[in-house]
Amino acid sequence: MAAPQDVHVRICNQEIVKFDLEVKALIQDIRDCSGPLSALTELNTKVKGKFQQLRHRIQELEQSAKEQDRESEKQVLLQEVENHKKQMLSNQTSWRKANLTCKIAIDNLEKAELLQGGDLLRQRKTTKESLAQTSSAITESLMGISRMMSQQVQQSEEAMQTLANSSRTILDANEEFKSMSGTIQLGRKLITKYNRRELTDKLLIFLALALFLATVLYIVKKRLFPFL
Repeated sequence: MAAPQDVHVRICNQEIVKFDLEVKALIQDIRDCSGPLSALTELNTKVKGKFQQLRHRIQELEQSAKEQDRESEKQVLLQEVENHKKQMLSNQTSWRKANLTCKIAIDNLEKAELLQGGDLLRQRKTTKESLAQTSSAITESLMGISRMMSQQVQQSEEAMQTLANSSRTILDANEEFKSMSGTIQLGRKLITKYNRRELTDKLLIFLALALFLATVLYIVKKRLFPFL
């Protein structure tokens, strides 16, 4: 049956290998990280926690090595501890390099976004200027239409005034025509009356002439032919 100390050493070695693999995986995640900085900070926090656990297990393994009764086993374990420390230092170096690479990538990405943001600002500025020009052109067009409508309204008012004047002229002429018509009718009546009177006068003259001739004939007859 294995001694409890051997079991503890085996468990320490297993956990050291486990934490070492987890640290390597997190370092690779840092290399692949494209931001933001909050994601990088979260990964670094996890790496720090794993390094603390790894360091604690290496210390436990070193303590177990020092407690070994046999010098040969002690040296073997101390060599393993040294290898684990070297591996941890190598992981720390890789960690720093991964952080540097990630920060450069994030900086480049932020610069690219800033450049794109500048392009967007220029595009927005161009769009605003274009909209302002379009709005100005529409305003000018509306003002032109307004002036044209005002001129048309003025012309319509002048035309209405002309029509009103023409209507008054026509009404005045109509009144004059009515007055002239009444005068003409009165003149026609007078002429008709005059014609009738002239006919009566001619008839009376004819009757008077006839009576005169009859009287003359009667007188001549009595003088020339008294016996008749």
